[in-house]
Amino acid sequence: MVIQTVKNICCVLDEVETLAITEAVKRVKRAVNLPRTKVSEGCAKSSTASTNGCVSPMEESICGLTAAVHGLATLYLRSFCPSVSLQAERQPKEGRSSKEASGTTDHLQFTLFAMHGISNAWVSSYEKYYLMCALTHNGRNLFKPVQSKKVGMYKSFFYHIKWDELINFPIAVALLPLESMLILSLYGILNQNATNSPDSNKQRKGPELLGKVSMALFDFRRVLAQGTKLLPLWSSATGPPSRRKTQIERIILQVDFPTPAVDVMYVGPQPASCPDPQSLENLDPNLKRRIEKLCGRASTYGLTRADRQLLWDTRHHCRAYEGCLPKILASAPSWDWGSMAEIHGLLHHWCPLSPVSALELLDSKFADTEVRSMAVTWIKGSSDDELAHYLPQLVQALKFECHLENALVMFLLSRAQGNINIAHHLYWLLRDAVQDPCFGARYESILGALLCLCGAGLRAELDKQTRLVQLLGVLAEKVRQASTSARQAMLQDGLERMQSFFHKHSCRLPLSPSLVAKELNIKACSFFNSNAVPLKIALTNADPLGEEINVMFKVGEDLRQDMLALQMIRIMDRIWLQEGLDLRIVNFKCISTGKDQGMVELVPASDTLRKIQVEYGVTGSFKDKPLAEWLRKYNPAEEEYEKASENFIYSCAGCCVATYVLGICDRHNDNIMLRSTGHMFHIDFGKFLGHAQMFGSFKRDRAPFVLTSDMAYVINGGERPTSRFQLFVDLCSQAYNMIRKHSGLFLNLLSLMTSSGLPELTGAQDLKYVYEALQPQATDAEATVSFTRLIESSLGSVATKFNFFIHNLAQLRFSGLPSNDEPILSFSPKTYTLKQDGRIRDASIFTFQKRYNPDKHYTYVFQELHNKLTILFPLWKLPGFPNKIVLGRTHIKDVAAKRKVELNSYLHSLMRSSSEVAQCDLVYTFFHPIARDDRTEGFEGMHKPPAEVMPVSPTSGRVEGEVKLSVSYRNSTLFIMVMHIKDLVSDDGDPNPYVKTYLLPDPHKTSKRKTKISRKTRNPTFNEMLVYSGYSKESLRQRELQLSVLSAESLRENYYLGGVTLGLQDFDLSKETVGWHKLTAVPYF
Repeated sequence: MVIQTVKNICCVLDEVETLAITEAVKRVKRAVNLPRTKVSEGCAKSSTASTNGCVSPMEESICGLTAAVHGLATLYLRSFCPSVSLQAERQPKEGRSSKEASGTTDHLQFTLFAMHGISNAWVSSYEKYYLMCALTHNGRNLFKPVQSKKVGMYKSFFYHIKWDELINFPIAVALLPLESMLILSLYGILNQNATNSPDSNKQRKGPELLGKVSMALFDFRRVLAQGTKLLPLWSSATGPPSRRKTQIERIILQVDFPTPAVDVMYVGPQPASCPDPQSLENLDPNLKRRIEKLCGRASTYGLTRADRQLLWDTRHHCRAYEGCLPKILASAPSWDWGSMAEIHGLLHHWCPLSPVSALELLDSKFADTEVRSMAVTWIKGSSDDELAHYLPQLVQALKFECHLENALVMFLLSRAQGNINIAHHLYWLLRDAVQDPCFGARYESILGALLCLCGAGLRAELDKQTRLVQLLGVLAEKVRQASTSARQAMLQDGLERMQSFFHKHSCRLPLSPSLVAKELNIKACSFFNSNAVPLKIALTNADPLGEEINVMFKVGEDLRQDMLALQMIRIMDRIWLQEGLDLRIVNFKCISTGKDQGMVELVPASDTLRKIQVEYGVTGSFKDKPLAEWLRKYNPAEEEYEKASENFIYSCAGCCVATYVLGICDRHNDNIMLRSTGHMFHIDFGKFLGHAQMFGSFKRDRAPFVLTSDMAYVINGGERPTSRFQLFVDLCSQAYNMIRKHSGLFLNLLSLMTSSGLPELTGAQDLKYVYEALQPQATDAEATVSFTRLIESSLGSVATKFNFFIHNLAQLRFSGLPSNDEPILSFSPKTYTLKQDGRIRDASIFTFQKRYNPDKHYTYVFQELHNKLTILFPLWKLPGFPNKIVLGRTHIKDVAAKRKVELNSYLHSLMRSSSEVAQCDLVYTFFHPIARDDRTEGFEGMHKPPAEVMPVSPTSGRVEGEVKLSVSYRNSTLFIMVMHIKDLVSDDGDPNPYVKTYLLPDPHKTSKRKTKISRKTRNPTFNEMLVYSGYSKESLRQRELQLSVLSAESLRENYYLGGVTLGLQDFDLSKETVGWHKLTAVPYF
């Protein structure tokens, strides 16, 4: 009975069975079989036996077992209950002195005792186990890893793996950095006889990584580890054991460290002094330029070993470049005790970094406590608004701290205490982070501290939000699991029960503390027909002047990657706005509220490109006009349409740059959206950093970014290229170059997220995509040329349109009439009803009119009405729709007059149909007058839009137009970038322009340079670099640049369109000069 009780206690404590318990149990079993002696019987009968010194073997063994159980309980509480552990650690240990670690000559050693709580699956799957023991700092090995012996499974109370092996690292404790980490990785060797039939693949398979354990060698008091440690194993293969609900499933490694007579304490050296910069020797000019180039790099990514050595050797000269401290520290050859004086001396004598630059010092490659504390000191200079932008990265950086109590934790809690917005977002980031398999316990402790500090009022608000998320999560999962036919009823029932939550109180939303909802608008709630079946939740705003709040709640998908992508786009937009460039970016909120669930803000008055394009049939993605005509529907006045077009141009430029830099993939017309105001934006960021969606062995994303001909149609204002497309290219180039100036920021932010568990952001190979996309070493002109080629490649990609078309086909199963939140007819922005407009008794066609927009077209709106009526009423008998095919060219008025009679007959029959048909919303929406109907321009009989006036032939002496050039000079090389030409004239339709340049005087015509040919346009964009190498500034001041624009012709000689001669002495070659130059009829070579 006693032994079973002890077994139950061990079971509760994660099946940990120490050596003391094993030995004590053995002694109890032996005591049972010992014969009762006279002395023992006498002692047993006497109540004063213990005082007489008579103790039976059983009593003695029970006392020993009790002490062993007490020891296990104490050990367990100190290992897994932070409050007990901290209290015990803070209590002074009487009679124990300490010595400095730097003064000891001992090597690091410890005993691997056993792995407890082994699962039954492991027992049958693996025959041998071993541990790889690594000693690390800054993520690098301090010494070659040591492998333990290979052992099998043992069973006492429970299954466990027992090594009981002494591991010795031949490295002196005196040399260990304060933040040294011990990483123990468990490997299993597969059991070859695990299955009845031999598996040849299994025989060839190597050892499997089953999990890892990590611990700091020095505790938060800077004392070297001693005594027995219980360390939880975390593993991706078996799930997150440290966060499981049933404690029995946690796997624990027992490691025994020596217990010396005195505590071994780390005491760091005093920081070294730094030489006065004025006393340093002057560097060789070439070496200085190389150092300047290295210090100007965006980040430490891509530095070679030689680069790092050079930076460290010239570290004191590098103090002139303030932002390069992270590169210098990352180049330090060693972080052992002897190197700390020099490293900390640099740290304390360096000029303060900006908060953005200091973020890099919180990365995993900087484990040093002093470095991280100094980084936090510099980050404290950021405003609350700036801090909120980088909060997700700071929460991830908590993983790289050695101990729970650190400067970063204190800083975040302090700022949260003073700002409700910081506290709100920090709460939800921590709630999501507690799911982390390795650091969940740490985040749970910080979350508890935040809730203690934030006050009763905010704590109650956060509790309400948490309850709301729980209710939504349960409902969303039920709807997702329900059959298709039962989903609507399931949703309705769940929403009605959820309404009682709002009857008690209003609630702020996790998306933002400024969004307060007072109740559900159940009629407007629905669900989306996608794989995850997310819910569309409509909430009434508690602010009477505020708009209805619409959000999407999703379960079954990880939204953390969407959060990160949207954060990066938000930061890009912030940079653009600070530089004075407003790209009309649509920023919407997204938050992960737990494992595979989250909430997304829905942008009002927006539609996916698929919904817009399929109004023109399943092949609508191959047509050029759908987007333009959709915008005209919502912006009928010319001023409104021009404003919407402008919004489209600017937002499209922002989308192209952002999606390219972040490598956003899986782009199809269901995750690109357009607002009625013309703002374009992207949603659903499940694929990024260049991880393309595959279709078999082919990449679905073949273009650098999505830019299709229907987008170009809106940008140009028609089919022909115009100066508006040049504006678009310039916006893209400006936006791209602005982001490139902050390459280090984006690389650092993404680097801090590599340990977040996102499957597509795990290490340097993923950062490589962003580094190459940003081209941080290129000049602005070179980057402009490069991005222009990307625009051309994207615009010329047929794969994008084909991808859209395939997606249209895939979505046909969801086709039918639009849902309540969509326009019911393509030409009407809203849905109208009998209640709104009053009953229509009859309807007739009065006359017909010809329209221009700007080309002549016919609007077959009746056909669309009939088609959608047949979908809405598939079982009803509807009037026959007159379909006649007219062959050959005939008189338009005669055809229209006959059509009028036929359609009138159709309308009379329709209005005399049953009331369900004649009075449905579709019919009333069709007859509701819209703004476009009231416009009189374009009618026949009015002034017809004038035909395009053909320009006079250049041969008659007329030359017009301007050319935009960028002129710069560096490294004995002149760079001429031909950017755009606008307003060319030609008497033969649209020319095929190209540019030719010479540096005059040039009697032998050796300086000729040419651009590519741009086809059929009067407003070409080139953005091509023409390079002249080997010229000094003095010689260039004596020369002229002659530029000629010609049209390339295949069946005749090329003809001249204009030119310009520019004296290079008028340019300041020490900087880039960009400007427009008027074309004239100058002589040309």
